[in-house]
Amino acid sequence: MITIDPSHPSGPAEQIRAQITALIQSGELAVDAKLPPVRQLAGDLRVAAGTVAKAYKELEAAGLVRTGRANGTRVNPGQVLDAPALKEVQRLVAAARRAGMSLEDVQGIVAVSWNA
Repeated sequence: MITIDPSHPSGPAEQIRAQITALIQSGELAVDAKLPPVRQLAGDLRVAAGTVAKAYKELEAAGLVRTGRANGTRVNPGQVLDAPALKEVQRLVAAARRAGMSLEDVQGIVAVSWNA
C-alpha cells in the first residue's frame, strides 16, 4: 500500500502524506476507513514514529482525516475526487504507460505544468 523510496527527493513524511492523500482521493481508502496506528505504520515502513505522526498531522490539517483517541485516525467524508477529474487522471496514467514513461517522468511533467 504505502512505500518509502530512500532515493526520492521528498522525505519519508512527505511520501507517506502524498500516498495516503492519493489513496483517499482515488477512493481506495473509503470514508471512515481507519488508517494504521502511527507505531504500526512506522514499524511496517521502518521509519520513526514521529515521521508517520508528522504525515498524519499534515493530513489532518488538510482536512483529509480526523484523529480521535478511541477511534484512531479515519478518513473524512467528501475527499474523493469527483468522477470526471479521476477519469482524467486515469487517462493520463494510461497514456503515460503506453508511452513508456516512468512515474518520475510523469511527476516532473505534472509539476512543470502545475507551475506554468
